[in-house]
Amino acid sequence: MTGLSAFDLTGKLAVVTGARRGIGLGMAEALAAAGADIVAVSAHQEPSGSEVEARVTALGRRCTALSADFSDRAAVADLAAALAGLDRPVDILVNNAGTIARAPAAEHSDADWDRVLTVDLTSQFALTRAVGAGMIERGRGKIVFTASLLSFQGGINVPGYAAAKSGIAGLTRALANEWAGRGVNVNAIVPGYVETDNTQALRADPERFAAILDRIPAGRWARPDDFAGVAVFLASSASDYVHGALIPVDGGWLGR
Repeated sequence: MTGLSAFDLTGKLAVVTGARRGIGLGMAEALAAAGADIVAVSAHQEPSGSEVEARVTALGRRCTALSADFSDRAAVADLAAALAGLDRPVDILVNNAGTIARAPAAEHSDADWDRVLTVDLTSQFALTRAVGAGMIERGRGKIVFTASLLSFQGGINVPGYAAAKSGIAGLTRALANEWAGRGVNVNAIVPGYVETDNTQALRADPERFAAILDRIPAGRWARPDDFAGVAVFLASSASDYVHGALIPVDGGWLGR
């Protein structure tokens, strides 16, 4: 494909985890606008009547809702089985589900560490392994992880999250090395500071909010719709020769 037709997702099925709100909701809507039907997955995803369903169906696309607790390995295995049992194969997997725990490292509990690593890294691998196997068999597929600025930096008071997101960077490259020659693209989006529930504590702290904003060359925090273009790009044939990339959408933060 050439030109804008390379971004057309008509006929594709995209699974978006963490689709109930924030970045995941925005990416699900963007993929639907490009033509994809959506499987929206979240820990508390409503079976019907959700915001993501409303947005996707308003664009004339189908939305299937599934719930899965990403802190539970058995639940992730059940999700993988449910996806394998759909009436069509998964063309696009957007691994966006995540959680965070904020506490100084000396006070960071084992429970918080285990939960964050399981949700943000272990479950991402388990689901990708299952869905990716089918993509390899068919010789095509797009996998997109949500990484973080903390895939490159250490952050403050979020050691588990920083470790998990650093792991996502490595996992993106590792899978790309194995699967690029099998027709499967594996890449990651690197969000900067975004106006979502996960950053509410930071935005409520006047000093931290000001310090962060002062470092962003774009002069504002990101909004979920800022990820629409890169999500469609990485999910489409326009990115067929892009493998193992971590693409910042950060208002210039990493270049500062």
